[in-house]
Amino acid sequence: MVDIFPNKEIDRLPVTKDLLYANEVIAIVDDSPEVALLLETYLNRQNVEVVTARNAEEFFQLLPQKNIALVFLDIGLPGKSGIEILTELVPNHPDLGIIMVTGTTDVQTAIACIRKGADDYLTKPVSAAEFDHTLRNTLKKRRLAIENRIYQQKLVSANFRMEFLHNLNFKMNTAYLNALELDSVLQTILAGITSEEGLRFNRAFLALFNDEGTTLSGKFGVGPSSREEAQHLWREIKEKNLDLPTMLDTIAEDGINPDTHVNQLARQIKVEATQTDHILIQCCQQKKAINVKKCTFNDVSIPQDFCRMLDVNDFVVVPLFSPSRSLGIILADNYVTGTEITAEDITALEIFANEASLAIEHSHLYRDMNNKIEELEQITEELEENKDMLIEAERYSTIGFISAQLVHAIRNPLTSIGGTARLLLKKTTEEDTRKFLQIMAEETSRIEDTLNNIFQFSDDIVLEPEPTHIAALLRESLALFYTELRKNNIQLELDLEEDHIILNLDAKKIRTVFNQLLRTIIATLPSGGKIIASLQRQDALTIVRLTGAGRKSPASATNLADDPIATAQTYGSGLELTVVEQILDLHKAEFIFRQPSQDEIHILLQFPGNSF
Repeated sequence: MVDIFPNKEIDRLPVTKDLLYANEVIAIVDDSPEVALLLETYLNRQNVEVVTARNAEEFFQLLPQKNIALVFLDIGLPGKSGIEILTELVPNHPDLGIIMVTGTTDVQTAIACIRKGADDYLTKPVSAAEFDHTLRNTLKKRRLAIENRIYQQKLVSANFRMEFLHNLNFKMNTAYLNALELDSVLQTILAGITSEEGLRFNRAFLALFNDEGTTLSGKFGVGPSSREEAQHLWREIKEKNLDLPTMLDTIAEDGINPDTHVNQLARQIKVEATQTDHILIQCCQQKKAINVKKCTFNDVSIPQDFCRMLDVNDFVVVPLFSPSRSLGIILADNYVTGTEITAEDITALEIFANEASLAIEHSHLYRDMNNKIEELEQITEELEENKDMLIEAERYSTIGFISAQLVHAIRNPLTSIGGTARLLLKKTTEEDTRKFLQIMAEETSRIEDTLNNIFQFSDDIVLEPEPTHIAALLRESLALFYTELRKNNIQLELDLEEDHIILNLDAKKIRTVFNQLLRTIIATLPSGGKIIASLQRQDALTIVRLTGAGRKSPASATNLADDPIATAQTYGSGLELTVVEQILDLHKAEFIFRQPSQDEIHILLQFPGNSF
């Protein structure tokens, strides 16, 4: 027997268990039972579990059965030597601490062992202090190496999450999300939750409320049905170095297979908002994560059928919400591995849930924006139709005014003709002459009836004055012709210095005046130009100036002259301008119309104070 250290020193050695992880043991591989017993006794007194082996065969049988942290490996073993065992251990068990033990003091042998991957080297006999120093240093170095690797993995994972979230933010900040893009982003978020570099959950499910907020329904899920499937999926992503844009494009093109096990489970999630005792609805109402363990939360039992459907008893639910309403939930679990869900996992999951909430909110904004655009387009179409109807109504109004003039102009001579015919009919006895006079009297009566009908149609000359914001009235008329101005490439310049002026006017008829005048000006500018509209107050007069200037094609003047309803700008006056003059006369306003050339019109309206 070769003494390792005197027995009297055993009780004074420090404890090494604090350097071991849970369930870890130390192995002693030595063909000397006495040495193995001595080392085992020392380590047992420090509450360290020890396993022993006398040769390589026994050790390699123990290796897969026990969680061995460190091995004392004798070089001079029977059969396969300690150096040969060392050569096999180093590449296949990087976390195993190895201390070589030998009875020789050959420095070259020690150096060779260190070069082959051993952590340290002890020569028998060894002092207790040297043994303990070597043991503790090896365990410390091993622990540091393991923790360093864990930290490296966490850094890689954190970097992946940061880059993942950055790309998500960039995606959502560069454009609104339509329904297809939203599905791609949400599916990619779930993929990030279940990735090795992400949150490492085994499965993730998404459920959203309907537009009315009455029902929470599962939309889709991501995750494997086995650990092997998960490793294969993320190994493929890692090998192909798929970044977020590529993943988004891939999911947008291929989507997530709706027939997978997780998607079938997702579609079974359906909870009414009125079920306030359900764990999913509680999560939405409380707007905080709920960590379910053993199908229980805060001593409140979860519906057993829900746990049976998921086939798990431990899972976490995080809410999705915007400032105005609840959007849904994300549910994640470790269905395959059974790994415990930690507070750190939940915090990271909430960050991903925030990104999902933002994506959904962006999609709602996109949808609302499109709805507003459609509404605006519809309103624009209705305004165009209303404008056409208004212009048509004004044309009828123009016809009415023209008819009134015709009635007054024709009625007097017609009355004379009809009266004379009826008078002669009473004085004449000749039959043939009476027949002709009778025809004249009857036809005159028919014409008078027709004129009466026309007069009834045109009898709309009663004013209904009320306090009117004249600048607003002018703006309304200009707005009616906005599309037509753009179509004809006509610029509009406003100079409404006194836009607060209120006059006692018949707003409907003054609007007709503005519309008629603007249409007259636009008709003279078919090739583009400019309209200047100004409003000023001078002394007791309110002055409206409308000026149009541009370039007119000869054909347009001819067409206007042939239109009996449109203004005959070629002559500087017309039937529509007659209507304008009549309305302004009723308001005791002055109207000046000048057309110095075919491509220029000057219109001046002067309204008296607040009376007419």
